[in-house]
Amino acid sequence: MLDTFIGNVNRLIINPLILLLFALAVVYFLYGVLEFIMNQENEDKKTSGKSHMLWGVIGITIMMGVWAILGVILNTFNITDINPERGEVKLDEYIPPSPNNLNQRY
Repeated sequence: MLDTFIGNVNRLIINPLILLLFALAVVYFLYGVLEFIMNQENEDKKTSGKSHMLWGVIGITIMMGVWAILGVILNTFNITDINPERGEVKLDEYIPPSPNNLNQRY
């Protein structure tokens, strides 16, 4: 039940939010390119366009880096029960320890 909830949150909320933020970063970058090209005579507008391009590239890089780091973590620890692209999470059933095993020393 918890894995279904986590999978649905990931699939329905987190993944679309990431895609929206990625799209906004691309639009912000393209706005900076347009601002830079359209205002060749105005140095302040060109500087503003450069700034928009820079922050757009930084946003895109951060989001791609998050996906890369997530992939490295999943592959390093051989985690196969989580698929972030599809929003699937398969958790093993949690079985709490019995009260008799709580105070045992290993």
